[in-house]
Amino acid sequence: MAKSYLSSIFFLIITVLVETAILSKIAILPVIPDLLLICSLYFAVNNGSLHGEITGFTSGLLIDFLSGSAFGLNCLVRTVIGYLTGYFRKMLNLKSFLVTFLIGFIGTILKAILIYMTSFFFPNMINTYNIFTDVFLFELLLNSFLSPIVFKFLDRFSNFILLPENY
Repeated sequence: MAKSYLSSIFFLIITVLVETAILSKIAILPVIPDLLLICSLYFAVNNGSLHGEITGFTSGLLIDFLSGSAFGLNCLVRTVIGYLTGYFRKMLNLKSFLVTFLIGFIGTILKAILIYMTSFFFPNMINTYNIFTDVFLFELLLNSFLSPIVFKFLDRFSNFILLPENY
């Protein structure tokens, strides 16, 4: 069990380094794909709500340290997303392109909704998504199309990442 948590956190750290060091330097991308969200969704849907909460919180903490957003915002949003996604543990056919596409699609929309709802409590501190802009649409499509690719990639390490069946 500890091996699964530690290897998941290791993958999250590698992913945040790829996002900040490589993807943020590509000038042709109007937005950076949220690979940390996709990884957290993978861990949650395969390992359950508790694992989704832990990886969601960890990915949010990594983003909060590296961004200028209100500290704790991403931790809160990603913990909730990980918890909710964990309810679908072993219910979905993750071999299907459409299912993994929809997981990334719904996860990105849920992230935007949760950030928008949180902004009511801190209106001057949180920059919200405007879901009717090209930037959000591009991030939504990018995350959705990258989800099947990231899920297939992480499946190669399932011996380290996934919890045993009895958990």
